[in-house]
Amino acid sequence: MRLPDTNLSLAEMIKRALSREASRPAIEFERRWHSWGDLRRQADQITGLLRNSGIDDDAPVAFIPRNRPSSVAALFALLATGRTVQMIYAFQSTEAIAREIARLQPAAAIVDAANLDIHIAETLIREGIAGIVLTDDAAHTVEGAEKATGQAAARKGPVEPLIQILTSGTTGPPKQFPIRHQMIAESLIGNAAFHEQAQAAAAAMPPYLLYFPLGNISGVYSTIPTLIRGQKTTLLDRFSISEWHAYVLRHRPAHSGIPPSTMQALLDANIPAADLASIKAMGVGAAPLSPLLQQAFEDRYGIPILLSYGATEFGGPVCAWSPELHAEWGRTKLGSVGLPILGAQLRIVDPDSGELLGPDQEGRLEVISPRIGPEWIRTADIGRIDKDGFLFLHGRADGAIMRGGFKILPETIERALLLHDHVSAAAVVDVPDPRVGQVPAAAVVLKASAGDVNAATLESHLRNILPATHIPVYWNFYDTLPCNASMKIDRPTIRMNFSDITAMK
Repeated sequence: MRLPDTNLSLAEMIKRALSREASRPAIEFERRWHSWGDLRRQADQITGLLRNSGIDDDAPVAFIPRNRPSSVAALFALLATGRTVQMIYAFQSTEAIAREIARLQPAAAIVDAANLDIHIAETLIREGIAGIVLTDDAAHTVEGAEKATGQAAARKGPVEPLIQILTSGTTGPPKQFPIRHQMIAESLIGNAAFHEQAQAAAAAMPPYLLYFPLGNISGVYSTIPTLIRGQKTTLLDRFSISEWHAYVLRHRPAHSGIPPSTMQALLDANIPAADLASIKAMGVGAAPLSPLLQQAFEDRYGIPILLSYGATEFGGPVCAWSPELHAEWGRTKLGSVGLPILGAQLRIVDPDSGELLGPDQEGRLEVISPRIGPEWIRTADIGRIDKDGFLFLHGRADGAIMRGGFKILPETIERALLLHDHVSAAAVVDVPDPRVGQVPAAAVVLKASAGDVNAATLESHLRNILPATHIPVYWNFYDTLPCNASMKIDRPTIRMNFSDITAMK
């Protein structure tokens, strides 16, 4: 197959993928295979519904995906027609989803049937936004929102189509970060992926496991390139050690990975080494991993863990380990997330002065990611770069709680708690958790008029405002919050007061 002289657009790549033989398997979900014909049929149906909804060809579409084949088909339909996609997380209350739709002001919205309820439907109708609902094998219009009306019908997208990917919520509720369609096509896929030999090699590989939420950068970056290249996939609605174990036994992949927050659970599962014998390397990213856990896994199974580091704001990973690096440096650099990749540049600066720091000096990390541009991006990560160029991370400058792959600012939860009529003061701290690293814990002072307000009441209040990742796991109630000598909230004392509660878990 002769490759084109110019770079293919992402839309053209998607169209080529959807034109594959209809019976060819594409996605395994809940032990059932969905073919390329299934994906094409549902993508064509969604394209037709959008075309008949009265919106322009370039109008932005809000998308609330779940990890299901129907959402993959919907994403492919949007990308094949060059639309701007505005991602919204599905794992939050329907009231919060409805508010996000209203805030983003799209021309249309696509939502899974499991999420559609009166709050979302009424928002679509009130705002004049066309609605499409996904079921397992079909798509339908939302009753009363079959066509866009008013301002929604006239909305235009940007000149160059974008996927507005959700951030992990470091500076508040997750926000949309724009990723160009063409950046994905050129940086993550490339024309060479359509060479006959490359397509044949991808088709012969074991299925790739997809478990990151489709609405975030890891989900988008693992799903789109894998399927476009022609590799089969196994899709999990939610990650679990038992499902991962079953996938490994069923397909015997040479490379796999798990979320860092599940590494302890994997060790606790005591899976026989023979069950993982096919795996030559484990990729781990999206959140910190304890060096002790890494060492324990490698000692037990003899499989190297290849850490990586990236962020939505970088357009993906900027630092990683390779098998060759691990073979040479593995144990001597335990705890490092590797060396810069793909032309990225890293430096450490003094948090206050911005002065460039030398090897092994701890400070704030700054990054140049060629995918995004030539400017230095200042992060909230504290770290150091050793004399050999390896990056070590040592926490956050903004006090963010690292809950699995999500970064949560305590202030975001505190502000939401203070919106409750019966809360007079609140402080949120991080508490260690063996499964996800850290979880939020809330210390609350109630007003005298609070009556029977309790943790369940406040949790319900927060679920209407914040994503599920922000909901505190532990609660303490005070007459007044502890303060230090400077009359500032004494967070170390609050954190220590949760130790008895967490010790009982």
